[in-house]
Amino acid sequence: MEALADSKERCEQIVFDRPDALTSRGYTYCPGCGHGTIHRLVAELIDEFGLKDRTVGMASVGCSVFSYWFFDCDFISCAHGRAMANATGVKRAHPDAFVFTYQGDGDLASIGMAETIHAANRGELITVIFVNNAIYGMTGGQMAPTTLENMVTTTSPLGRDPLLVGHPIRVVEMLSLLEGVAFAARASVSSAKNTLKAKALMKKAFRAQLEKKGFGIIEILSNCNTNWNKSPIEANEWIDAEMVKVFPLGVYKDVFAGEKGKKDE
Repeated sequence: MEALADSKERCEQIVFDRPDALTSRGYTYCPGCGHGTIHRLVAELIDEFGLKDRTVGMASVGCSVFSYWFFDCDFISCAHGRAMANATGVKRAHPDAFVFTYQGDGDLASIGMAETIHAANRGELITVIFVNNAIYGMTGGQMAPTTLENMVTTTSPLGRDPLLVGHPIRVVEMLSLLEGVAFAARASVSSAKNTLKAKALMKKAFRAQLEKKGFGIIEILSNCNTNWNKSPIEANEWIDAEMVKVFPLGVYKDVFAGEKGKKDE
């Protein structure tokens, strides 16, 4: 009987639960979208670093506009493209706060591009979570700065023509050239393996701020199965087959490179 009781106790042991930094509110994202997974990675790291009581997040305009509903910490709802400007002000006024922005490609790489470049160049001590799904998801699937060449969207029904509208913008490659950037990397949540790598890289983006090294950004390739007109599985396979050709995964700048005793990757 004692062995049976021990077995029952082990079976009832919780091995997977909601992070404290997430609320119990249900997501508003489309089923199969990667935002939920990325939110969880951010929340897990907030818990692991013990940051919940001093974290201030910046909600952008886009699919993640209601992210302040899902994180159990202070949050500011920012005007379109101004998340990094708001983050700069909060961090400078409250240097002990952990400040992060959560932005999509439309918010960060389109209307917010000026804020992005200058915040990175100044080396603001903030952490940027940049979700790239190569499209404007919330407003119906229009072409974004990150839309792939020949990719069909509602505003490029014949496919993106680089002769007319230019090429996809590779954000982390561009920002990695700036002196103020301490960490810049691109990851994906298209599979469990890639998701684990994404968390390890996101951890370094957190550390860049916590250890006062400089601006930290992680770009995460995520699907928009609804506007891509694919099933969630097909959309994740498309990331691995097509998006990574244009947006290669990896680390583009790492102030921690060469350090010993830490196995984040």
